[in-house]
Amino acid sequence: MTSGSNSTGSATPSATRLTEVRVEDAVGLALAHDLTRIVPGEFKGRLFRKGHVVREEDIPELHKIGKAHIYVLQLGTADLHEDEAAQRMAAAAGGAGLAATEPSEGKVLLRASAGGLARVAKPFIDDVNGIGQLAMATLTDCTVVRSGQTIAGTRVIPLVVERERVERVEAAAAVWREAHGGAAPIHVLPFRPLRVGLVTTGGEVFSGLIEDKFGPVVRARVEAFGSAVVEQRFSPDDSEAIVREIRYFLELGVDLILITGGMSVDPDDRTPGAIKQAGARIVSHGTPMLPGSMLMMAYLGDTPVMGLPGGVIHDKFTVFDVLLPRVCAGVAIERNDIVQLGYGGLFADRG
Repeated sequence: MTSGSNSTGSATPSATRLTEVRVEDAVGLALAHDLTRIVPGEFKGRLFRKGHVVREEDIPELHKIGKAHIYVLQLGTADLHEDEAAQRMAAAAGGAGLAATEPSEGKVLLRASAGGLARVAKPFIDDVNGIGQLAMATLTDCTVVRSGQTIAGTRVIPLVVERERVERVEAAAAVWREAHGGAAPIHVLPFRPLRVGLVTTGGEVFSGLIEDKFGPVVRARVEAFGSAVVEQRFSPDDSEAIVREIRYFLELGVDLILITGGMSVDPDDRTPGAIKQAGARIVSHGTPMLPGSMLMMAYLGDTPVMGLPGGVIHDKFTVFDVLLPRVCAGVAIERNDIVQLGYGGLFADRG
């Protein structure tokens, strides 16, 4: 017997209703409540959860607990069971780099099929949760995720929900995809293996008076996302010399140019001016995030150029650690991305 029938074989009702059904006729129907198994002196607990869809192999177990009849939900044409609703919401919202779980307790989870950068459209998520009786919980946009990590979860609050509510989610997701080149509201971007050129500035390092501290730190950060520093070059605090090194890496065809040191306001700090002099388009010199507020984000054509402040050496997490994974995932950094870093961007004194 299918989920659209009752014990007398009549058509699916237009309204959802609670019905007593022989267990033999209940296959494909959803239980209206939990069913308990009791083994005296050994076990007492739930055998089947409310909403469980009865299968052929469940019938002997139902007889063992003394059930000849059970109450089931017969869904009306205007309603969806929580499992189907959660599956449809997940399918509508989820895209590349994600795998959906089977429904469990009315929930469907979207998990990363590989490590990468989670893209989560907050306006879409807010609209879904504003519909009512629907729940969609996610990580924040641009979170770095590992393979198998849960990115989002979908469910409905009641056991059944109006079909129209879920259809609104599906329609909104279709509109979002059309407006964003086919990209789903929730997806994972893989990290690309970038070839990185590293310019370390500072007369004291160039002359060998002090040991370079930037190189090992930057290499470790870059390698964490599957990229590699192909060469590190050293420059004195001289604008023309820094420009030459930038152009060297540009001609070499690297995917990202990182320039360390010389990013403060001291008269000898030449890096920001050299990046401009090289012809870069400056997205931002300075960010509202702490630490790392003196970082410069720029582009020479399509090649990202980042001027890294000294905080990158001694702070565990700076604005560099926010922007680097986005660059490695192929996300173009715009001015508004920088502006938004201030809210929640105070990392000083965090444990």
